[in-house]
Amino acid sequence: MKRLLLSLLLLAAPAVAQDAPAPKVHARLVAEDKAVAPGGSITIALEENIAAEWHTYWKNPGDAGAATEIAWTLPPGWKADAIQWPRPKRVPVGPLMDYGYEGTPWLLTKLTAPADASGTATIKAHVTWLVCKQICIPEEANLSIDVPVGPSAHDPAVAKDFAAARALLPVASPWKVTYALGTTLDVYAAAPSLAAAHPTTADFFPARSGLIRNAAPQLVGYAKDGLVLRLTPAPVLKAGGALEGLLVLTSSDGSVQALEVNAAPGPVPPAEFTAPASGDDISLWLAIAFAFLGGIILNVMPCVLPILAMKALSVATHGQDGRSESFSYALGAVLSFAVLGLAIVLLRSGGAAVGWGFQLQSPIAVAGFALLVFAVGLNLSGLFEVGSVTAGEGLASRGGLVGAFFTGVLAVAVAAPCTAPFMAAALGFALTQGALSALAVFVSLGVGFALPFLLLGIWPRLLAFVPKPGAWMLTFKQFLAFPMYAASAWLVWVLAQEVGPRGVILVLGAMILLALAAWLWSKTRDLETRGRTIGAVAAILVLIAALAGLGSLQGNAATPAASAPKLGEAYTTAKLAALRAANRPVFVDATAAWCITCLVNEDAVLSQGSVKSAFAAKNVAYLVADWTNQNPEITALLKENGRSGVPLYLYYAPGAKTPVILPQILTESIVLGALGS
Repeated sequence: MKRLLLSLLLLAAPAVAQDAPAPKVHARLVAEDKAVAPGGSITIALEENIAAEWHTYWKNPGDAGAATEIAWTLPPGWKADAIQWPRPKRVPVGPLMDYGYEGTPWLLTKLTAPADASGTATIKAHVTWLVCKQICIPEEANLSIDVPVGPSAHDPAVAKDFAAARALLPVASPWKVTYALGTTLDVYAAAPSLAAAHPTTADFFPARSGLIRNAAPQLVGYAKDGLVLRLTPAPVLKAGGALEGLLVLTSSDGSVQALEVNAAPGPVPPAEFTAPASGDDISLWLAIAFAFLGGIILNVMPCVLPILAMKALSVATHGQDGRSESFSYALGAVLSFAVLGLAIVLLRSGGAAVGWGFQLQSPIAVAGFALLVFAVGLNLSGLFEVGSVTAGEGLASRGGLVGAFFTGVLAVAVAAPCTAPFMAAALGFALTQGALSALAVFVSLGVGFALPFLLLGIWPRLLAFVPKPGAWMLTFKQFLAFPMYAASAWLVWVLAQEVGPRGVILVLGAMILLALAAWLWSKTRDLETRGRTIGAVAAILVLIAALAGLGSLQGNAATPAASAPKLGEAYTTAKLAALRAANRPVFVDATAAWCITCLVNEDAVLSQGSVKSAFAAKNVAYLVADWTNQNPEITALLKENGRSGVPLYLYYAPGAKTPVILPQILTESIVLGALGS
């Protein structure tokens, strides 16, 4: 059931089912015998006739999915054993790996009749399964079969089918199997005959989820007295317990054998691996380099520039003393990226379909960011003074370092809606890896992001190029309030796209109360103790009132009807499939209201007459995948193309198997070039 809920979250099955009502699996029950003796047993097969290119799932579905479940309704006294699962196959779906079945698998179940059984027994089964391609559809069926009670007799009409089904069932391993857990998971089958036979492939299917990285390559190696399979362990795997699963071996003659293994920790001899290295290390280093470059470029994105200007103002205030602040700012930025990355990895490992910028899909988070940015604007306007964001003498002390640290945190927070070039590939890779690899990518992103101020700390001579303090700074500080107000207004607009007018009223009211709280604090902070206390309490109460109203914002609120795409049609997986089946070119714009890069690309490029004319001339269908709110279909689209966030631009040429992925920063020439114009 847990896997079923996960798959529903990931793949938005109800919406798809509405567009594709025809079932993808036709199921029936088949009895092996014509009759069952009283007290005897009979095997019933659940046949799943699966549509081409679709698949159902093994008992461990892999990265996502749900196993078939059978709820039997039996006559009194009858008993049903567990499903006998045939060996599965590895089914790659984008960056994920499923374990399942294609074609027409038979799931066998042994039923036992009571000793006093008589007449004809009606066997009923309520069967549920998840069938997937690029999207998933939950299906179900109520099946029944009549089984006469009498002298047992095999049914020759289905004898070959049952023999074929039993040939796919795993058998107990005739060889001792051990494993060793380190940076890799090495599974060793002590069988000299295997070392001599050299199976063409060997695959391990863990009996439980979360033990290995399912999509990682499985390398086959040979020692002088056995076979070694090298796997990539999941972070939660601990040494000491038994490792259960299937070892599926394919011989050079094409025959396949599935072995049930129950491996214990033990020695694994050195082996020579015939498969090449997976390339994960190279990909990891490349991802780290891309993240570093993306972090540098992120500094010039419009959502980050106001915060950097604030930090530059502080550095200019303190001159050579700004060196320590530069290090503190860099530390805040790097740690924030690391924490944000780790949060995304943990949420995804728990089944949540999230990616870069996921926090802005929550109306409460958007409202909170709007209030935070509005408060910074009030501070810069001089309504109230807090050392952590004000250029003044307080920043020269310990409070200045703390302020610089939290300025780095704030910069990362407002950078969430932005995606810079190189970032998408790096983050897409990171979110398919383990926690340590993902953390390395996010830390590299943070280092690149903090580099400008990090350089000021490492080479203080660069401070000579920073303007000297002067009266201009007060005017500049007050001017910086207006970009913050603009950012706050934009976040209110984003909130309107997510929850409609009610959310706007709530956040605007909260802003008014926030301004009142700041004014009360500012007017009473210099009074005597009693007056200062009364002012502080009043400000806190008003602030609590401002925040209390935001609690009613719900993350699952429906997007207002007015937020239909201004360009093209709304994206659905079914619509994309239908257009491609009609051999029509398709341009997919994965965007979000909180993605500034997306909005700039739409206004500066995609809305231009030359681009619209090219779309019309080539009959290109324009689909808008709006990820402002959580949308599992769009999340699946991002994953399929190795991305963790928006923007993502895809062009499907007629007949092409895979789309062309366009850069995140568009120009008219890039789009027209992709179209062949």
